Amino acid sequence: MAGFPIKYATRIKTLPPYLFAAIDEMKQKAIARGVDIINLGIGDPDLPTPKPIIDALSRAAADPKNHQYPSYEGMLSFRKAVADWYRRRFNVTLDPASEVLTLIGSKEGIGHIPLAFVDRGDVVLVPSPGYPVYPVATSFAGGKAHLMPLTKKTGFLPDLKAIPARVAKKARLMFLNSPNNPTSVVMSKDYFQQAIAFAQKYKIIVCHDAAYSEIFYDGRRPASFLEVEGAKEVGIEFHSLSKTYNMTGWRIGFAVGNKQVLNGLLKIKSNLDSGCFQAVQEAGIAALQLDESVTDGLRKIYQERRDVLVPGLKQLGLEVDAPPAAFYVWVKVPKGYKSASFTAHLLEKAGIVTTPGNGFGAPGEGYVRMTVCTTKERLAEAVERIKKAGW
Repeated sequence: MAGFPIKYATRIKTLPPYLFAAIDEMKQKAIARGVDIINLGIGDPDLPTPKPIIDALSRAAADPKNHQYPSYEGMLSFRKAVADWYRRRFNVTLDPASEVLTLIGSKEGIGHIPLAFVDRGDVVLVPSPGYPVYPVATSFAGGKAHLMPLTKKTGFLPDLKAIPARVAKKARLMFLNSPNNPTSVVMSKDYFQQAIAFAQKYKIIVCHDAAYSEIFYDGRRPASFLEVEGAKEVGIEFHSLSKTYNMTGWRIGFAVGNKQVLNGLLKIKSNLDSGCFQAVQEAGIAALQLDESVTDGLRKIYQERRDVLVPGLKQLGLEVDAPPAAFYVWVKVPKGYKSASFTAHLLEKAGIVTTPGNGFGAPGEGYVRMTVCTTKERLAEAVERIKKAGW
């Protein structure tokens, strides 16, 4: 029987390749050639999930009560653990029943939120360079992403005053991200106040992505958007256990804040997917109740790694600042290179995988992103390889 041509939907045909999938393909080709790869590309913690979390999962997975469909909004016990953690960490009060929503990783919530509030032709304000899901989710909902450029001139913060009033009036959502991926810049409470005032003026829902809030250095803790007065009236905050507790593969996160916004997200979620496996939620409770010494230990390891990579790159003459948070290092490419060509050069000549800055949006051109998700020894070796490869 003859087949027929498979026609993709327009939204698929216009979709750029998912950045990290493309990088993984490039890495696999190099490995096939026998190259000893140092992967500084994808931000995936290389350290194991803490044992108490694994033990909690093992116990819960054996309990038959967790083998059925979970609730869409998540177990109340997990949402209470989230609220307790927010009170301890940020001094923010949340109602577990109405102001906390469990997610299958924060990416799920970020990807679905435009479907709840964006109609065709509506505008979504998106930081660029930024997490690729922000503009893609906007496009899937029929909206138009208006890029807020993050440049050295603006301190890699969105310049809210530069957004034309005609654009702001059509905007339904604004994504913010602190600590930022890929630049690692942290927003102050003063900046959040400005964003809240801007959102109130134009009736824009703020969606703050705080996935990296617990990876910080020199004892300088990033603030939560919800710590600032008025935040809960205009938006929500996405969070994830992935980076904080080395649980990227576990797929558990949450959104907190404005109950009406969360209810809209829940309506989409309940129609498109299911709830998070209850045994994973039990493990999430164990994670959120861990002593601070566990995350202190993780931060110490990342800071030691940062303090190997950044000085090493500076000694080579590369322009780079020590990140205050997250595990990304935002490196300006040498003269004569663009983001993609420098990425290719590092892979071909040094066996090092990095992420081209323009893959996070056009304003990221001229930079590459490196991670510290490998050992100090491999980071030191990476510096030596770059030195030998030159440019």
